[in-house]
Amino acid sequence: MNPQKRFEIFRRWREAAPHPKSDLAYGSTFELLVSVILSAQATDKGVNAATRKLYPVANTPASILALGVEGLTPYIATIGLYKAKANNVIATCRRLIEQHGGEVPATREALEALPGVGRKTANVVLNIAFGEPTIAVDTHNFRVANRTGMAPGKTVEAVERGLNKFVPDTFKQHAHHWLILHGRYVCKAQKPDCPNCLISDLCEFKGKTPDPLAHQPMPPVGNKTAKRAAQAPGQRVAGLGTTGRSASDIHAARTLPVTSKPVRSWPGEPPAPRVLKEKASKPASTKAFKPAALSKSTLFAPPSPAAQRSAAKTRPPAAKRPPAKAG
Repeated sequence: MNPQKRFEIFRRWREAAPHPKSDLAYGSTFELLVSVILSAQATDKGVNAATRKLYPVANTPASILALGVEGLTPYIATIGLYKAKANNVIATCRRLIEQHGGEVPATREALEALPGVGRKTANVVLNIAFGEPTIAVDTHNFRVANRTGMAPGKTVEAVERGLNKFVPDTFKQHAHHWLILHGRYVCKAQKPDCPNCLISDLCEFKGKTPDPLAHQPMPPVGNKTAKRAAQAPGQRVAGLGTTGRSASDIHAARTLPVTSKPVRSWPGEPPAPRVLKEKASKPASTKAFKPAALSKSTLFAPPSPAAQRSAAKTRPPAAKRPPAKAG
């Protein structure tokens, strides 16, 4: 990668985030030191969840030393390697009190002499707390430096030397944060988000993730679906596939976020059309209609013998006819 590309990469990052900050939560240089020690092979989110409970109780070398290993362990038990880290934090607190008057030293040699503090931790503290233009290399920086071609190297030390050599001096103060943020949220380990990457055109990574909408064929203009798309500018029209899309609609679709995972060709796979499934209406039953059997209504059923006897008792006697006259 040439110097012009490196300069443009950092220029874009600075324009997007002029004052980047660490994701670790801390309120003093000592809290920053402890948080960085705890963050080894752990996420910043997990460290913040633990220190959110620890620092209100103990946030100085003397107060954490008073907790001891057994008292500190319950607060950091959710972090990986918490047993070794608890021992290192307690030993660091003891050394800070005995050798540095309870203050965090501002030199690399003194920092790296503390238990649990390596070169990366020292670089982070020197950069954030003391404003030195150091570049700490963690798993994110290592990946971004190698993928982009900015400072390739097989070891952490080689990548750090390359970054210190190739990163322009005007960007070195915040280069560590820009690299970490880019690796954590964009240039991810499993699947980098190349279509939404700010530096995709400058990156020299050969295995870039393809754009889901980059290789769709241009359809003929003028059918009903394209007309519906033109009538609603800025809208994604359900049912649009690889056919029936105007050039203006495809341009609008590429500038809007994709709300559903498109069906598209990946490297090594045959092309497949992009089809949006629509809910099909349930077909009517093909069985012959059979009316429900009607039960006999009690209104039209013949009266029972008991009912007939009861009705006969209550019925008024019939009028007697007069005898017929003879003759």
